[in-house]
Amino acid sequence: MTARGFIQDKLEIKFLILYLAARVIEPVPFDTLLDLTLCDDAIDYFDFSECLADLVKTEHLTLDEESGLYAITEKGRRNSEICETSLPYSVRLRCDKNLNACNRALRRKNQVKSSTEPRPNGTFTVSLSLDDDMGSVMDLKLMVPREDMGKILAARFRQAPEKLYSEIIDLLLNTPTPEDEEES
Repeated sequence: MTARGFIQDKLEIKFLILYLAARVIEPVPFDTLLDLTLCDDAIDYFDFSECLADLVKTEHLTLDEESGLYAITEKGRRNSEICETSLPYSVRLRCDKNLNACNRALRRKNQVKSSTEPRPNGTFTVSLSLDDDMGSVMDLKLMVPREDMGKILAARFRQAPEKLYSEIIDLLLNTPTPEDEEES
């Protein structure tokens, strides 16, 4: 490994991986951990892969074979706490910035869900849900005649669920009812 960045050896790469794994809010796939770890110019793919495999072998991290997700173990968390100060401060700052963005995206993925499921009659049900830190904000199921329509609705919902929620609330609050029209 050539010293182009602050991370100088494989032990420091392992410290960095543990630092990141201890701070990510849920288990993550290989690619996410790789992206987070490549915050220093001295780290390359091959060294990262080797260090990650070593951390799994030494039981600092676990790899769920079915989902392909990596998670830190209690042993890894303890060692991360002990070793994190040996990482250069500038690297930790860059990691923290990247972790904030990653954790925001992971939270968002967990709060906004959509799916399209076939019905026995040949139509499709589009399920849309929006949660926040307190729980469910909205659960909506719609019937659509075609699967491609359902996928479009699901994708658009994921882009701006709060807008749809506020438009539904606005529509329900501001649309005159037959009782309102009788009073005028």
